Amino acid sequence: MKYYKLSIIGSPLGEFTYHSSSSIASGSQVKVLFNKREKLAVILKETSEPDFTTSAILEMTEFFFSSKQIELARFISSYYICSLGDAFSLMTPFEQSSSKDEFDILRQESLTQIKLSRKQEEALKFLIEQKVGLLFGDTGSGKTEIYMRYFDEVLREGKRAIFLMPEISLTPQMSQRLQKHFGNYFVIWHSKLTPLQKKKALQKIRNGKAKIIAGARSALFLPIEDLGLIVVDEEHDDSYKSSSRPRYSARDIAIYMGKLYDIPVVLGSATPSLSSYVKFPHARLKGGHFSSQKEFIYEKAPESLTPLIEQALRETFEKQEQSIVFLPTRANFKYLQCGDCGHRFECAFCSVGMSLHQHSRALKCHYCNFTQAIPQVCPECHSPNLVSSRLGTAEATKSISELLPHARVEQFDRDTITTAAKLKKALKRFNEKESDILVGTQMLSKGHDYHDVTLAVVLGMDNMLSMGDYRAREKALSSLIQVAGRSGRAQDAKVIVQSFNEEFFQSYIENYEDFLEDEKMFRQELYPPYKKLCRILFAHKNGLKAQEAMREMEEKLRTFSEVEIVGAKKCAIEKVANKYRYEILLRADKSTEIIKAVRTSMVPLAEVDMDPIEFG
Repeated sequence: MKYYKLSIIGSPLGEFTYHSSSSIASGSQVKVLFNKREKLAVILKETSEPDFTTSAILEMTEFFFSSKQIELARFISSYYICSLGDAFSLMTPFEQSSSKDEFDILRQESLTQIKLSRKQEEALKFLIEQKVGLLFGDTGSGKTEIYMRYFDEVLREGKRAIFLMPEISLTPQMSQRLQKHFGNYFVIWHSKLTPLQKKKALQKIRNGKAKIIAGARSALFLPIEDLGLIVVDEEHDDSYKSSSRPRYSARDIAIYMGKLYDIPVVLGSATPSLSSYVKFPHARLKGGHFSSQKEFIYEKAPESLTPLIEQALRETFEKQEQSIVFLPTRANFKYLQCGDCGHRFECAFCSVGMSLHQHSRALKCHYCNFTQAIPQVCPECHSPNLVSSRLGTAEATKSISELLPHARVEQFDRDTITTAAKLKKALKRFNEKESDILVGTQMLSKGHDYHDVTLAVVLGMDNMLSMGDYRAREKALSSLIQVAGRSGRAQDAKVIVQSFNEEFFQSYIENYEDFLEDEKMFRQELYPPYKKLCRILFAHKNGLKAQEAMREMEEKLRTFSEVEIVGAKKCAIEKVANKYRYEILLRADKSTEIIKAVRTSMVPLAEVDMDPIEFG
């Protein structure tokens, strides 16, 4: 009988010992019985017979995890302080029976159609010389062409590349562009693929036909041999950070994989994060392919559709040109409250205001999705005087449609764009001028190529600036630059920015580098990239239990002098999904100091978020 240490995929628990009469290689995926249920597990190593009774391994599957995948899982488990089982749950295993296709070198000779300018050629040469290089290129400066030429080089070497994008940026336009150049060598991977599409894509990846794999976070963990390059586009984007355990950052994992596989990594953005700007050498591409000019108009007003904005929208429509309107909030309004007694309608399960969705005649919680009918009177004072605040996309769409009854106005957010097919159709309508005005959230700014937009309206910048987040300035300015970059591609454009902070935005809107240099001074000695942060969350239906767990861990952490406890308190949003939440925020010079302190001090309710980006 042989005995094996194994990790159960998706389990938050540690390693287990099982037995088998067969010899099983490390990395093999097997089936075992755990808590009377059949589970998938990964063989870690053979071990000696333990002094307790073990269960038998039920069967071996045809799948396995490579030595590199095992090493990556161990790193994720160590750095993000989670179980190996959680780390393995991210990964797609290799298949024993996959037959590899011969690489078609002849086809590669035709991959020479992409012409680069002198500046682009210099940027590409610089990136090829770096282990990790940052491509800091303005919107429209031709970053994608540089990536594609780099992919050509990788293919000629008989290797493959991962092209990572925020899921929201995996646009039909980008897919068509890559498909046109790389043909059947290109495959796309993201959560909105149907099961059949995923099966076909995975087959091409496993048998080696797919050479360029474009995808969201999960594309990093696909079974790819001969990896030669990872490109992380829009590297500043928050969606690269997972919001559930393990709370990893895909950008940071890509950089670690660069070391693990000994391959280059390219980070790209028009508004790079300060962390990447400080840590890695960069190639700077200024300006774009467009000779058009942009005029920035600042309006000191609270978030609303003012006469100035309405007039601009009317004039643009009358000239048969297109507009985009950006708001940070979905729904009709963010909050509903009583105009007489001030009672605010909060979610029954979360300590947040409900969002008003008039189309579905409901108040919805954007945290736990709890929904209730829109009340007619205040439950406290029975007044019918209910007022709503914080304009949302649905309300703005409705107001603009009433203002311009002949204009075709479309809402462009997660409430309406729920599938890849809907995204494709909405963009097609807009680019073929079947719609005139797009009203949307962050989705508007993500890599979409709008040909004829001459007006961009940006609302809600002051709300973003006032967030309780050390990156509030970076996020607000980045959002504004990204949205403004979608206008003025074919002809001159106006950008109306509604903000009381004109001086801040005007100082940096045309020169993000100046902002990054100035921001260094604000962050030094306090925040990343100069310090490491860790947020520990405690959630329980009994608020007292969550608080006790926090206090217990706080006491243990106090024994580590090199780790600073910045705060230990209720979360800003105290209750989510009927669970009360508390948090501890830690700060240290090195991640190793935090990891050691947290691992030693762990209590059962603690959930660890290394390098947190969300503090709400």
